[in-house]
Amino acid sequence: MRAVVVTQPGGLDALEVTTVPMPEPRPGWVRIKVKAFGVNESEVTTRAGESDPEVTYPRIPGIEGVGVVDQADEGSGLRPGQQVATMMGGMGRSFDGSYAQYVTVPAGQVIPFETDLPWEVVGALPEMFQTAYGSLATGLGLQAGQTLLIRGGTSTVGLSAATIAKDLGATVLSTTRSPRRAGELRDAGVDHPLVDNGTIAGQVRELMPDGVDAALELVGGSTLADTFRTVRRHGTVCFTGALAGQWTIPDFSPFMIPSGVRLTAYAGEATDLPAEVFQRQLQAIAAGRLTVSVAKVYHGLEQVRAAQADVETGTTPGKHVVLLDD
Repeated sequence: MRAVVVTQPGGLDALEVTTVPMPEPRPGWVRIKVKAFGVNESEVTTRAGESDPEVTYPRIPGIEGVGVVDQADEGSGLRPGQQVATMMGGMGRSFDGSYAQYVTVPAGQVIPFETDLPWEVVGALPEMFQTAYGSLATGLGLQAGQTLLIRGGTSTVGLSAATIAKDLGATVLSTTRSPRRAGELRDAGVDHPLVDNGTIAGQVRELMPDGVDAALELVGGSTLADTFRTVRRHGTVCFTGALAGQWTIPDFSPFMIPSGVRLTAYAGEATDLPAEVFQRQLQAIAAGRLTVSVAKVYHGLEQVRAAQADVETGTTPGKHVVLLDD
C-alpha cells in the first residue's frame, strides 16, 4: 500500500510518500481502508520530532481517520464494509497511523456509524468531536441551561465545543484574539463572542455577574488564572489544551484557584466518544443543527505536505482534511 512515512524527524520534506507492506491486524485489532483523515498540530510535532518519547521512527503519522472495515475478528462486532472512525490511543505515535491507504487499530477504539455525509466532512470530525465532547461531558459535566465559556474559541475544538454545547441547550461565551474572527464564533452559534486581550474576566462578569457555570480552557497555562476568575463558586474549569504552548505554570499554588471553584483536566481517548453520541452528531450535521468548520480539503497523500504547511501557518480556521480517492 501507499503511505506517508517519517523516517527521521525534520521539515516538511520528512513526509515521504512511499510504498510499504500492507499491515496485518493482530488478534483483537481491525484493518480499516482509509477514506479520509484530519491533519492536526500533534502530527506536525511528530514530524518535527517534538512529540512525547513514545514516538519512534520510522513512523506513519496520523492520530485519526475514517473509512470502512477491511478485516476484523468475528468477535469484534464489526463487519467488512462497515463505516467506522478511529482516533488516539497511540495511533500515529506508538503504532502506525492513518496517513496511509490502510491502518490497523485495536477494535476498542473503532467507532461504527452510518451516514450519507461526504467523507471529507466525516473526516474532519473524530479527534475534534472526541476532544470537544469529552471535555464538555467528562471534564465539565455540562447540562442544558448552564453557561459555558470557551477560552480559545476559534480553534477546531473550540468551534466544535460551541456547536455541541448549543445543541445541548447551553448559553455559550467564546473568545477570539482577533475582532475580525468574531463572525466565525457567531456562525458556530456562540451567544457572546469576546475579544481576548489576555484578560477577559471583566468582560465575562459584565455579562454574567455571578460568573459562568463552566469554562473550557484551550489556550493554556498562560490564561488559566484569568479563566478561574470568570467562573462562579462551585463552577468548574476544564483544562484541555494549550494553544499558546504553555502546558504548565511555574510555581503553581493551589491557592490561585478561587474558593469553591473546581479544576479538572481532560486528555481522553476514543472510548470517551460513544458510538451513539457520534451517530447523533452526524445526524445533527445532516439536519443542519451542527456545523462543521472545514478549512480545506486536500486530495491524495501527495497533498499531506501542503496540509501540514497550512496547519503550521494557522491562517485558515477550521479542520484540514485529506481525502483518499479510490
